[in-house]
Amino acid sequence: MFPHADIRVRRVYEPPEPADGARVLVDRLWPRGLSKADALLTEWCKDAAPSSELRRWYRHEGERFERFAERYRGELAQEAAQAALARLRELAADGPLTLLTATKEVGLSHVTVLVDVLRTGD
Repeated sequence: MFPHADIRVRRVYEPPEPADGARVLVDRLWPRGLSKADALLTEWCKDAAPSSELRRWYRHEGERFERFAERYRGELAQEAAQAALARLRELAADGPLTLLTATKEVGLSHVTVLVDVLRTGD
């Protein structure tokens, strides 16, 4: 859908950069130790995050990532998540979009799946 969109992924604890464009937190829970003023968010898109149940099941255990990604894609097909995806696509169409997460292992997080879904429309 947006294969060449400028979608970036960063940890929310990293200082904002001018090239970030729209800064959107895509975690369900607010990051510990971070004030809302310091985050400099454009939006907080909770509905694009995995459910609390799925997040607790996954526990960032690498051997569960493929199954997690499959289940998360299923959640992203639901109505509330579809509205969140539409909003993220709007932001991506307007310029750079930086998806923010508190997770330490970004490569094994929901954000990698989310970027793929935003770019491919799957």
